[in-house]
Amino acid sequence: MIVISATAVPDHLRGAVTRWLLEVTPELYVGTVSAKVRDELWAAVSACADEGLAVLAHPADNEQGFQLRTAGTRRRTPIDFDGLTLIAFRREGQELANPA
Repeated sequence: MIVISATAVPDHLRGAVTRWLLEVTPELYVGTVSAKVRDELWAAVSACADEGLAVLAHPADNEQGFQLRTAGTRRRTPIDFDGLTLIAFRREGQELANPA
């Protein structure tokens, strides 16, 4: 199962994503697709998320059982902390420290 949250993205992208996933609430999509379809959907979403925000959560073979991908302008950034994904939050106008 995958979950995509896409905020402030073009309507044509929302239509394309709903061909594969169910829009359970506005801008939140859930579904079960193959890894190839997931990657193709994410490529389309991330290409159109310049002014918006998009987050993909999908299963992964790690301690948490999922992986996050993000695209677009965002105030929250996933960072790796000894194998766990944590979310770094920055205030408006504040640059995020290098998470690497």
